[in-house]
Amino acid sequence: MSLHIQTPLIESRPLSLIAGRSVWLKLEALQPCGSFKLRGVGHACEIHHARGARHFVSSSGGNAGLAVAYAGRKLGMPVTVVVPQTTTERAKALLRLEDAKVVVHGSSWQEANELAQTLVAADDAFIHPFDDPLLWTGHASLIDEVAQAGLKPDAVVLSVGGGGLLSGVVEGLERNGWSDVPVLAVETEGAASLHAALEAGRTVELPRIASIATSLGAKRVAEQALLCAQRHPLQSHLVSDRSALEACERFLLDHRVLVEPACGAALALAYQPDALASYRNVLVIVCGGATATLEQIQAWLAAQPGVGQ
Repeated sequence: MSLHIQTPLIESRPLSLIAGRSVWLKLEALQPCGSFKLRGVGHACEIHHARGARHFVSSSGGNAGLAVAYAGRKLGMPVTVVVPQTTTERAKALLRLEDAKVVVHGSSWQEANELAQTLVAADDAFIHPFDDPLLWTGHASLIDEVAQAGLKPDAVVLSVGGGGLLSGVVEGLERNGWSDVPVLAVETEGAASLHAALEAGRTVELPRIASIATSLGAKRVAEQALLCAQRHPLQSHLVSDRSALEACERFLLDHRVLVEPACGAALALAYQPDALASYRNVLVIVCGGATATLEQIQAWLAAQPGVGQ
């Protein structure tokens, strides 16, 4: 039995009316730990557990860390998660709720990750937040479920951070014989490491993350994500922080599900009337986000330029 659950696949009436076509939602926000991350992380943790690992170590102030903590608790394994100083108190509380040991270090994920690597002993397993073939194979199960439901979309819309979800979705599309289904990859303007890589023809490191969508905040996208973008039909889209935040609010109203700005990026594209015009059936991955609160989203939105003008 998998650690993740099979999530609902529903047709969104509000988004379908806006787009003038069928928009389907894969509700990964309903995973037990709040995001799609449990698919890949759970798969990786089960594999390492079967190989004799005695302790999981991860580096993530958000959804990946929560997924490792959840998986560790379910497997009866101790978990240490190293988080950067920017991690919210809510995220740290959620990690401790899953019985994880939380270590705070560094001003960025990169610095937290460097420390986490030094904590991995001989019998430990390091669970990377996005750059691991085990994760991609686990995430691909999302597409398997869509195929089993009998829906072949004309396009898939998803958010990109480090590129783990993109890599898994492309693996899932290919193993179901859907190599012709394009991916619309959405990033916020201040965290667009995939967009930068596509422009440069190689992965490049962003000078900084300038977006409130911190779950998209990988300065360099995974090499596998760039390879997927180069071999599989893909369109890179950028949205503003404000658009992502407004999409979070609209989605809460439309579907009674609260997601974080990183997920709002993909939803922002779906809320644009013309963005999906080339397709008849569109699948949007509602990737989730356990650390989001409505108060935080509203505070971020109030601080955005253009509000009230």
